[in-house]
Amino acid sequence: MSMDVGVYSRAELRKRGLDGWILRKELAGGSLFSVRNGWYAVPSADTVVVEAVRLGGALSCVSALRKHGLWVPSGYSGVHVRASRHGKQQLARSCQGPGRPVPVSTALDPIPIALGCAFRCMSDEDWIAGCDSVLNTLRLSVPALQAEMGRIPQKMYDLMSKCDPNSQSGTESLARVRLRAAGFSVHVQPDIAGVGRVDLRIGRLLIECDSVTHHTSLENYRNDRRRDRTALVNKWMTMRLTYDDVLYGWDEVMADIRAITDSDRHRIRSA
Repeated sequence: MSMDVGVYSRAELRKRGLDGWILRKELAGGSLFSVRNGWYAVPSADTVVVEAVRLGGALSCVSALRKHGLWVPSGYSGVHVRASRHGKQQLARSCQGPGRPVPVSTALDPIPIALGCAFRCMSDEDWIAGCDSVLNTLRLSVPALQAEMGRIPQKMYDLMSKCDPNSQSGTESLARVRLRAAGFSVHVQPDIAGVGRVDLRIGRLLIECDSVTHHTSLENYRNDRRRDRTALVNKWMTMRLTYDDVLYGWDEVMADIRAITDSDRHRIRSA
């Protein structure tokens, strides 16, 4: 189901029965206004989407993924627009996914199209994290998402082979990708007896990627500490990482993890 952002093409309005004199009446009464030729918006329309359409296309790429409520790390600024056939002359730079250009039919690109465009704007590991967010949010398998995206290049297939729909956050995805690239055997969302599900596990080292949204309420704060105590009693080690740790302090995080693993403190030893 597409998100209603209050900006519509003439074709979309026609399907709603708004055409001819009815459309002119709505425009004259202020219920709609013209954004550009063939595109209209209601007064309460999403302003970022209006800007994208006014620039000559649809809101797409990382901007559309954010609008759909999916995870995109900081550092991707500006309004990312996928140009329409007529809007290419207006835009000095626009986002475009792999393969043949898809006609712009909605003001906000659907998730598969936006993800394809983001493939060319995001770093590899950021794109994998964004793809994880799509898979987890929409409850899709990798093959199902690939089918919705149409024909995709080999590099995209290669990156999607590193995705995991079980990932619960972007920082968890980034940590997993980086740790596996460093040669660690990483388990995703393992269920630990007495503790419950944790984000990642390397041996008996449990890694939790804490977000402000889900770990700062008093209830969550208390529950996290209870889980940590239970884990320690059962001979697990817990390392909690913040958003800033993963995004801006990864070298220090990796050094700490290596300090534990190099001394084999993470090894699960049989009794």
